[in-house]
Amino acid sequence: MTRLPLSPALPGRGLRVGALMASLAFLGGCGGGATPLTFDLAALPGQPRAGGPARSIVVSEPVGLQPMEADRIIVREAGGSLSFLGGGQWADRLPRLIQTRVIQSLENTGRLRSVSRPGDKVPSDYQLVSEIREFDINSATGEAVVDLSAKLIAEGSGRVVNARIFTARVPVQKVDPQNAAAGLDAALSRVLADLVRWVNTGR
Repeated sequence: MTRLPLSPALPGRGLRVGALMASLAFLGGCGGGATPLTFDLAALPGQPRAGGPARSIVVSEPVGLQPMEADRIIVREAGGSLSFLGGGQWADRLPRLIQTRVIQSLENTGRLRSVSRPGDKVPSDYQLVSEIREFDINSATGEAVVDLSAKLIAEGSGRVVNARIFTARVPVQKVDPQNAAAGLDAALSRVLADLVRWVNTGR
């Protein structure tokens, strides 16, 4: 497994890159039999702080349009149409991968009593629900764009206690699998930093 450097704007973060098992079919349009690279997204590193709020949060899997429900890297064309970038894909379905990195990023702060998934059946004070509004490479602007809306809902009452949209844009040098994945990972890192701060402080 090879580690590729990310954007200079975010030094020190790594992007894990590997090859898919040969038994998986390649649907990227670059020729039958070719094996795409598999890219991961990283959680925020641990920076635990004492004295955090004694509350528990359950993180739901984000929802999104059908193309974002898959494990493919998406390119948004100038006219607004979406296409899959051949030669690369995510290590899991994008919503589940983002859910996992949100959970890990929140856990790494050490400021919450617990962070769990709905299926864990862990009692919680709040539920974090989100929608992937955009997670793609904009070919017209040459940017990796991550746009995520989030709501913090009180368990029991179902009341929305806070809501916000998180957006980040990172320039990409070239629309290829390595640069696209690195740019989207860097943009997600910025969104995660804002999201974690918002969950922990309300700001």
